[in-house]
Amino acid sequence: MGKPTGFKEYPRKKVDWRLPIVRVNDFEEIYTEPTEEHLRKQGARCMDCGVPFCQSATGCPIENLIPEWNDLVYNGRWREALERLHKTNNFPEFTGRVCPAPCEGACVLGITNPPVTIKNIECAIIDRGFQEGWVRPEPPASRSGKSVAIIGSGPAGLAAAAQLNKVGHTVTVYERANRIGGLLTYGIPNMKLDKDVVQRRLDLMAAEGVKFVTNADVGKNVDPKQLMAENHAVLLATGATKPRDLPIPGRPLKGVHFAMEFLTANTSSLLDSHLEDKKYISAKGKRVVVIGGGDTGCDCIGTSMRHGCTKLVNFELLDRPPESRAPNNPWPQWPRIFRSDYGHEEAEAKFGSDPRAFNILSKEFVDDGKGNVAGIRTVRVQWSFENGKMNMSEIPGSEEVIEADLVLLAMGFLGPEHYVSEILGIETDPRSNYKAEHGQFATSVPGVFAAGDCRRGQSLVVWAINEGRGAARAIDIYLRGHSTLPAPGITLGSALSTASV
Repeated sequence: MGKPTGFKEYPRKKVDWRLPIVRVNDFEEIYTEPTEEHLRKQGARCMDCGVPFCQSATGCPIENLIPEWNDLVYNGRWREALERLHKTNNFPEFTGRVCPAPCEGACVLGITNPPVTIKNIECAIIDRGFQEGWVRPEPPASRSGKSVAIIGSGPAGLAAAAQLNKVGHTVTVYERANRIGGLLTYGIPNMKLDKDVVQRRLDLMAAEGVKFVTNADVGKNVDPKQLMAENHAVLLATGATKPRDLPIPGRPLKGVHFAMEFLTANTSSLLDSHLEDKKYISAKGKRVVVIGGGDTGCDCIGTSMRHGCTKLVNFELLDRPPESRAPNNPWPQWPRIFRSDYGHEEAEAKFGSDPRAFNILSKEFVDDGKGNVAGIRTVRVQWSFENGKMNMSEIPGSEEVIEADLVLLAMGFLGPEHYVSEILGIETDPRSNYKAEHGQFATSVPGVFAAGDCRRGQSLVVWAINEGRGAARAIDIYLRGHSTLPAPGITLGSALSTASV
C-alpha cells in the first residue's frame, strides 16, 4: 500500500495545529488545512505490511479499511477513498477529530519508526468529501414498516440510527438536551469538534429520514413504556453520564464542579450567545485546578485557557508515563507514553511550563471562610507493584496547599443514570452498566437493546460507533430475522457475506 519505499523516504509529519498563543483567543477549531501534497506523502508511508494491525482488534474498533484509503489518497483517488471510509465509519469527521487513534498505536511501521498519520488522512478524506459535494443524503428506497426508538443522541445512538434507517426502518432519536448530539455536542468543546461539523451530519441524517426529538428526557417527561408500546424495538444509548466524585472534606464548597457541568454550560452559552449571556462557569481571572487527566481533563484546561484563567494546575494521581514504550507495554498495544495534547500545549505557551503535576493525592478542599474554595490540601504519593497489584503510599512530609478559586473534577464516569432502566426493569452488570452481551446487545427486557458507554462503560467515540453499528444489526435481525448490515468485531467482507446469524 502507498509507495513501496515511502516509509523510508518521508518522515512522519502531523497536520499542524494553529499556534497555541493564537488559538487560546477563540473557540474555533485548532486544526489547520493540510496541502494535498502533504497528505499524499503521509499516505505514501503506509507499508505493504501483510497483516494490517491498524484495522485489527488492537487497532481500529470499527475495522476501517485504512491501508486501502491511504493508498487511494497517495494516488489522488479521493472519491474512492471516501467510499472506502464510509463502508465502516458513519462519522469519520468525528473520529478524524477526536479519536486518540488506537490505529496509529497498532501501525506496523510504529514498531521501528513513527507510525502513519492515519487520523489526519481520515479527517482530510471526509472534509474533502463534503467540500466537493460527494456526501449527499441517501434515503432508503423503501420502508420496512418497522419502527425503532433510540434513547440518546450521542455517537452510539446516531450510528445505530444511521444504520437502521439505511435498511428501511423508521427511526426516532430522543434526546433530553435542547440540541441533538449528546457527547458530540455538549461533551466535546468547539475547538476540538466544531458544532457546525456535527450539525452538518445531523442535517444529512434528517434528510435521509431519521427523526429527532429534543427536550425529551425519557423516564421523566417521556414514558419509556409508551415508547415500547409504540415501536417494534427500543435502543438505550444513554451514555455513561454519572461522574466519579471526590468525597473529601470541603466538597460542598462553592467553586468545585464536575467537568461536564463546566464544559456543557460553556458550549451551551457559546452556541446560544457567544458567551454573552454569562450562563456558564467562568474561569476568567481564576486560579484553576483540574483533577484528572485524559481527554476530559485536557478539555477543561483548554476551555479555562480561553476564559482567561490566571493560573492552571492539572493533578494526576498516577506516575508520569515514560517517553517511550515500557517493556510491559509492547506493540501493538496502545502505547502508554507521555503525550502533550492541545490544552497542555496552550497552558505551557502561556504560563511557561506543562500544567501537569503527577503523583498528587487530594486530601481536602480549603475554605476561604465564606463557603468558597480557596485551595486544595494535597500530598505526594508513590506507587509500588507488590503481589500482582499496584499499591499507593503517601510520602511523609510532602503535604502542600495548592491555591485555587475553581476546581474541576475530571476523573471519569461510573456508568449510566438509572431512571430509565429502573422503570423498565433492566438488569445491570457488576459495574452498573446495562447488562447486554456485545454482538447481541439485547437487555433482559425483550425488544429493548443497549449500546455504547451505557453498556460498555466509559470509552472512546470510535467504540461507541462500533456499538451503535452492532446494535443496529442485532435489532435488524430481531425485526426481520436476518440482516445485511455488517456485524461488529469481524471483518467487513465476512459480515457482508453473512445474511443472518
